[in-house]
Amino acid sequence: MLVVENGTVLRGASLRPERTNLLIEDDTITEITPDRIPGSNRIDASGLMVAPALVNSHVHLGDSVAMDVGDGRPLEDIVRPPNGLKHRILESSPQWKLKMSMKDAMADMMAHGTGSFIDYREGGVEGAELLTEAMADLPLRGMILGRDPAVFDPEASDSEVRRAVRRILQVSDGFAPSGMGEITDEAARIIVDECERMGKVASIHVAEHPESQRRSLEETGRTEVERAVDAGFKLLVHLTNPVKDDLEIVRESGASVVLCPRSNGALSAGIPPVKRMHEMGINLLLGTDNVMFNSPDLLREMEYTLKVTRGSTGDYFPPLEVLRMATVNASEITGGGVIEEGFPADLMITEKLSADPHLSIINRTESKNIIYLIIKGKLVKR
Repeated sequence: MLVVENGTVLRGASLRPERTNLLIEDDTITEITPDRIPGSNRIDASGLMVAPALVNSHVHLGDSVAMDVGDGRPLEDIVRPPNGLKHRILESSPQWKLKMSMKDAMADMMAHGTGSFIDYREGGVEGAELLTEAMADLPLRGMILGRDPAVFDPEASDSEVRRAVRRILQVSDGFAPSGMGEITDEAARIIVDECERMGKVASIHVAEHPESQRRSLEETGRTEVERAVDAGFKLLVHLTNPVKDDLEIVRESGASVVLCPRSNGALSAGIPPVKRMHEMGINLLLGTDNVMFNSPDLLREMEYTLKVTRGSTGDYFPPLEVLRMATVNASEITGGGVIEEGFPADLMITEKLSADPHLSIINRTESKNIIYLIIKGKLVKR
């Protein structure tokens, strides 16, 4: 049992600041009350803010083995399977090196307030199992979305694709092919069907670059977004370059979108229409994408997202919504990111560095300002 008392708690889906106390039992928040809670194991959060630990909804941890390699090269040369630069590096790197680089990246995430993540893992069954081993002795909550080279083979039969997807789902939390440009529409439907059958997550990259959208239109007459939504994907990544009615299609489908603005900037892919998507009611999440060219630091991601959105639109965008992207908006997928009774006890307790509690985190907070990090009800940083 752990009591966190006297802090300014960013509570519930609205992240409303509230001076209150928390009771944590096992890995769950069991009580929130302004009254004193008895117990000997206590954290005095006087003068501090208690926020949900951050949720990194899109990261490629394996790519940390090749940090800053390939800068300036075209996006497709770097990341398009099966022969992109990163895929060649992943295939040639020894397992021990991949494992250590992933552990280092996860430690970096925790140092900057992340309590859970969704990793998009290459390498088939072995790749998923390697990440499972790498995080076995770490307190992070991790979801692994795997992939298998068989789905990229246009000659593979439907039964071969289905078997490949099932193999991955036995050792992971879902399946996430790179993009609609690398798979057929039938393979996409098989992926979604198998994930739904097993109660797991199906996700895919869409509209990351104008070129991928152009190619999809030329080859199929439909955008990547149209094809992904028609296949049934409910978790889309990037959507940096929507065209035609893409955003309306996403809104009507109820799909969530993971934004990765710093990655888009690093790869000259553009600036996602964050404000427009938010105003349309699309559920927006935040991720840091490939560790190959981006640090897995959601604090930096939030600040960049807020400022590039304001700068690109010439209009105000509320910091609250950016903080929600990195916490509560992911709750339906990860189960966490919310400070409320019955939710996982994943908390980031920080110094309050300005008068605005949301901007204090987004604009001011660094690793050194995180006084405590609690994941699964356990104190992991002090």
